[in-house]
Amino acid sequence: MAKYSLRVSEGFIKLAMFCNRFNFSGSSKKYCIPFVVNGQQVGLVRPDVAGYLRDFPEVFLMEPNGVTGEVEKVELSQSLTTFTERTNKVEEVLQKLREKDAFLTLEGWRNETYDVKSRFAEPALLKMERSATCLFGVVQYGVHINGYTYQRGEGLRMWLGKRSATKPTFPGKLDQMVAGGLASGLSVMQCAYKECQEEASVPDELLKKLKPVGCMSYFYEDERGLFPEMQFVMDLEVPGDFTPVNADGETESFQLVSVAELKQLIISDGFKFNSALCVLDFLMRHGQILPDEGLTLTILLLLLGLTTPVTLKEKLYSNFKVLLCLVFL
Repeated sequence: MAKYSLRVSEGFIKLAMFCNRFNFSGSSKKYCIPFVVNGQQVGLVRPDVAGYLRDFPEVFLMEPNGVTGEVEKVELSQSLTTFTERTNKVEEVLQKLREKDAFLTLEGWRNETYDVKSRFAEPALLKMERSATCLFGVVQYGVHINGYTYQRGEGLRMWLGKRSATKPTFPGKLDQMVAGGLASGLSVMQCAYKECQEEASVPDELLKKLKPVGCMSYFYEDERGLFPEMQFVMDLEVPGDFTPVNADGETESFQLVSVAELKQLIISDGFKFNSALCVLDFLMRHGQILPDEGLTLTILLLLLGLTTPVTLKEKLYSNFKVLLCLVFL
């Protein structure tokens, strides 16, 4: 049996905290103001972004407090009443800001859009260039797929991909076998199938074995903007003779690693951190985190609001969560 490692356990905690750093001291959280569309809050705007949006009063309205004069919210003009009108006007503003080199994130323009909505199940109010959504603190959705197998004499092993050096975000980092953002107009499963085929050439017969297992949510901030994200996590057990092959040029190579290697890799700087969090969730669900490694982590995940589905194999962790909920909340 593997020995408990304090360094690894602390690494798990730091990983979860890093992914949720918007909620800790040092972030811009207390300065952010709501972004409202059609009477519904859909995001948050930092003061530096609001400053640029003031130049477009026909699109973005700034509502000041009657007493303090401070802006209380950024609202998309109510004269824009349709999905298409909102989308087009916001696109025009973003293109002008891009021409001015106003924001670092717009240098990574993707020509791909995300839906903007107040809740996942609600209709989209507009769609927005993917690289710009962090300027408005809009929730970004995606799919993350754990590709794994069991090998005789070696046990559980997971396929990891190395991101292309030319990708606009996290180039050269290790990642899950398949992961991608939920583009406008796609359902979660359509996105999952598309990404599996493009990133790992998963055949149709294997796609039928995709198993949705839950969601991971977190909120981080970096020099580009605000990133409230929710990832739909899926497991895919592949045969021992399956080898992923990239088809879209976004992954340089793949490697098959053991659980022991995984634990070290996901707390290293070489792993894309939000994908590492999804892998950590996988290890917990599959009984690969020792109690000593997992207890403190379970407390942290509970307090951060991260979710994992309950199965019989997770009953011990579930009982810990119930107990901790009574103690801490």
